Amino acid sequence: MSAHKIALLEGDGIGPEIMTEAVKILNLVAERNDINFDLIYAPFGASAYFSHGHSFPDETKKICDEADAILKGPIGLNHEDSKKIPIDMQPERGALLPLRRRYNTFANFRPVFLPKGLAHFSPLKPEIIGEGIDLIIIRELVGGLYFGAKETGINEDGKRYVSESLEYDEDQIKRIARVAFDTARKRKKVLHNIHKSNVLKSSVLWNEVITEVGSDYPEIEVVNILVDAAATYLCLNPAQFDVMVMDNMFGDILSDQGGGILGSLGLMPSACIGPKKAYYEPSHGSAPDIAGKGIANPYSMIGSVAMMLEMSFGMEEEAKNVWHAMQSVFAQGYSTPDLSSPDSDLNLISTEGFGDLVVSELKKA
Repeated sequence: MSAHKIALLEGDGIGPEIMTEAVKILNLVAERNDINFDLIYAPFGASAYFSHGHSFPDETKKICDEADAILKGPIGLNHEDSKKIPIDMQPERGALLPLRRRYNTFANFRPVFLPKGLAHFSPLKPEIIGEGIDLIIIRELVGGLYFGAKETGINEDGKRYVSESLEYDEDQIKRIARVAFDTARKRKKVLHNIHKSNVLKSSVLWNEVITEVGSDYPEIEVVNILVDAAATYLCLNPAQFDVMVMDNMFGDILSDQGGGILGSLGLMPSACIGPKKAYYEPSHGSAPDIAGKGIANPYSMIGSVAMMLEMSFGMEEEAKNVWHAMQSVFAQGYSTPDLSSPDSDLNLISTEGFGDLVVSELKKA
């Protein structure tokens, strides 16, 4: 029997609720594939700060170091509660960025997928959605503005100031470029390179390196597009995109917009891949306003499990089965209240109910 050790970081808000449903899927996959998933819970995020004095405690680092993969729930608090935590220890600065830095998870995959049958979730018109939305955003995750030098203080004029640096070197760009080209090679062989070279010199270098790497992939068509234009076209004609590659900040913004055109970030799982380790997480936040109500959809959490099965454990067929099971639940007219209005024609069920239905569908595969 093969075995895989998985660190489970439940996080904050709705994190524990949706993690429970993800664990159901892992247990079923393990049972029917004669695999042992050693699931180890570890504190992470705001809840970890209040219970352990640090948002990324040493014991969690040790568990993650020893794990084969990490499954992470959403983190963060509302604005007022966040003030109870020192700025540098707030979950995003004190836990999330250090997690990425520790495992050098430079490649972020965020699929934006909505089949035609689920078009009712999207705010876009049916004629824009067409036969469905199916694209993937590949974001460089450990460089750029988010990881550059930061400084605050008082300048010589007595004014408060802030300085933050946007830094990339060619090796950082090359490695994310190769990930993007390799992904495009497996799909439609079209890569949209998103940049802002009319303003940012970082984008000038980015584009130069993309062109250099592209010479090794002559079969891939590269389409260069400014980030502001890309944001517009995601709303007007998302079908033109297949694989999109971009820097850290652009990827943060456009991937959230991707959730918007689907109708919710609750429909966007993600994978964060490094040279030796990966972590998987929903793209959405911790939704503290609905935490504990049992109305959050676990789609992004379960979808992150599917991505982990494929990308960390080579279980492509089971990953497809998990995706199909979730789509089948939606296709049967079920949803959770966070994704649908009370007056919709959908059968609204709980977080647990959705997870149970996914398990039932997965058993049929």
